[in-house]
Amino acid sequence: MKINETNRIGAVNSYQKQQDHRTGQVNKKRQKDEVQISAEAKQLLTSSRVNDPQQAERIEKLKQSVATGTYKVDAGKVAEKLLPYLKQ
Repeated sequence: MKINETNRIGAVNSYQKQQDHRTGQVNKKRQKDEVQISAEAKQLLTSSRVNDPQQAERIEKLKQSVATGTYKVDAGKVAEKLLPYLKQ
């Protein structure tokens, strides 16, 4: 007994093509996703924190400690920050 005959699978496609043709979707291009960044978000991206020398120094120290394997994560602090989100 054949459950999935190849003729039946192709039949579904032809019905979809007929439906697309009736609704006029054959010649239309599919709409692509698009992202728009607001002016406020752009301003945040160029904020002064990025250019702050103290912040850059801190980030560099963190990068070095991660690269050398000396960076330690405090599990208690992570749990404290996650707890409010998990309670919701």
